[in-house]
Amino acid sequence: MTSTPPPSTQAPSATPTAGGRDTEHLDVLIVGAGLSGIGAAWRLQDELPGKSYAVLEGRDDIGGTWDLFRYPGVRSDSDMFTLAYPFRPWRERKSMASGESIRHYISDTADEGGIRPHIRFGTKVVRSSWDSGTARWTVETRTATGEKTYTCSFLYMCSGYYNYDEGYQPEFPGRSDFAGQWVHPQFWPEDLDYAGKNVVVIGSGATAVTLIPAMAEKAGHVTMLQRSPSYLTVLPSTDPTADAMRKYLPAKLAHHLLRAQYVTLTQAFYQLARRRPERVKKVLRGLALKFLKDPSVVDEHFTPSYEPWDQRLCVVPEGDFFKAIRGGKASVVTDHIDRITPSGIRLRSGEEIDADVIVSATGLTLQPLGGMEVFVDGKQVDLGDTVAYRGLMLSGIPNLALCIGYVNASWTLRADLVSRYVPRLLKHMDRKGFAIATPRPDQKPDRPLLDLKSGYVQRSVAKFPKQGENDPWRLRQNFFLDAVGMNRGDLTRDMSFTRLIDLPATDNPSTGNTAKELAS
Repeated sequence: MTSTPPPSTQAPSATPTAGGRDTEHLDVLIVGAGLSGIGAAWRLQDELPGKSYAVLEGRDDIGGTWDLFRYPGVRSDSDMFTLAYPFRPWRERKSMASGESIRHYISDTADEGGIRPHIRFGTKVVRSSWDSGTARWTVETRTATGEKTYTCSFLYMCSGYYNYDEGYQPEFPGRSDFAGQWVHPQFWPEDLDYAGKNVVVIGSGATAVTLIPAMAEKAGHVTMLQRSPSYLTVLPSTDPTADAMRKYLPAKLAHHLLRAQYVTLTQAFYQLARRRPERVKKVLRGLALKFLKDPSVVDEHFTPSYEPWDQRLCVVPEGDFFKAIRGGKASVVTDHIDRITPSGIRLRSGEEIDADVIVSATGLTLQPLGGMEVFVDGKQVDLGDTVAYRGLMLSGIPNLALCIGYVNASWTLRADLVSRYVPRLLKHMDRKGFAIATPRPDQKPDRPLLDLKSGYVQRSVAKFPKQGENDPWRLRQNFFLDAVGMNRGDLTRDMSFTRLIDLPATDNPSTGNTAKELAS
C-alpha cells in the first residue's frame, strides 16, 4: 500500500502589517495546484511535517494544465508510469491516459494526502517581494473578493510555464471575414457542435495531432493545415507487460519497476535521436509508412527539415491520427495561409479549403513563474538576466525554487526530483541555523533554459532564465544524472547561506519587525 504523508502540524501565523491588516505567514508557500504543486505538497508533508504551508491556486479547482485544457481527445503524450507520482501508483490500464483521468488522479492524490484543506483556490499571485532584513517573502495575490497578502520563509513556484490567460494566436489576414466558428483549443467552448461539418485545424503539434482523430469521429471531414511537417511516433496505449506485472506484484513495486523501464526506454531513444539522427528518421518514417502506405504522402507531409528532438516529438497512441487519414475522415495539407475567407482558408498555392469550423492550434504562450513580478530588496528582477541553479533556483534570488520538467521525457520525472530537493535544502538550513540560501554563479550563461527550436519556445525564450556552461548551472535532459546530482549533490556548492544571527538588526518598513524579532 502507498503511505500517506502526515499532515502539516504547524498552524499558519498572522503577522501585523503597517496598514493594520493581518497577513498570513507560512513556512513554505507553494504556487500552483496542478501535477507539480500537489506532488510538492505531498513531499513537503512527508519530509517536513512540522512546516506550515499553503498552496495558492489561481483557478477554482485542482489540476492545473489538466483542468484548463478540455478540447476533444485531450490526453497525455507521456506514459503514465513516468507522468504519475512515484509515491502513488497509476492503476488504470491505459498508459496514455485521457486528460479527465489525469485530472481525477491529481485530485484523488490531494484528497488522499490531506492536501486539499491547504489549497487557497481563486488566488492569483501577482507580485512577490523579498526582504533580507526579515528573511521573508511578501506575496501579493488577487482574489474575487479583493487583494490578499501572504508572507513566507520559502517560496516554491509550481505554476509551470504556460500562460493560462491567453494562447498564441497569429493575426491571419481576413480572420474577421470568416462566417463560421473560430476556436482556440485553450478556450474550448463546451457547446461547440461540429457534427457533420468541415473542420480545419491549423497546426501540426501535439494539440493538433490529438484533436484530429477525436474530432474525425463526428465531423464531416477534418483537415490539418500545417506550414511544415513534424515528427510523429506511434506508441501503444496499453502495455500487456504492465498488466501482468500489476496483476502478480504489489502495486508500488510494479509501479517502480515499470517507471524504471519506461525511463530507460525514453532516455535511450532520446540519446539515439541526438547521436544517430538518420537512424531515428528511418524508424519514424517507417512507422508513418506502415499506416499510410503511400511514400509520397509521407515524404510531403511527414518528413520535417529539422532533426528529431530539435522539437518535442509528438506521440500518436495506436496510430489513431494516421488511421483517421488512411480512413478518409481526415487529411493533411502542407502550405501557407494567404488569407481567411468567409467560407474557409485560401492558401498561397491558390487552393481554398472550405471550413465551417477553424481550430487555431497555433501554440501556447509561455511565461516564467506564472507571470509573477519578482522584487529583491526593493529592486525588480529581470528573470531573463538570471541563471538557473540545478534547474530549480535562480541566481541572486534567495529562498525561491521553481519547478521545470523535462522537454524529452515526462514532466513529473524532474518535478519530483525538485520536490525532493526542496525539503532536503530546508532540512540543511534548519540544521545549520541558516535563514537564507542564495545561488551565486561562478560562470556566465551560454544558452537558454528551454533549449528547443519549437516556435512556442523561441517566441518567449528571452523572458526565461539562462543556463550556465557547467554543473550545477546546466539544466540536463537526463533523469539518471539528475537523480544522482539532485538527491546526493553538494547542497553548499555555489550557494551562499546566511544565519539568522547574522541578519541586520534594522527594522523592516513594511512589518516594523526584524527577522530576529519575528523568529522569537
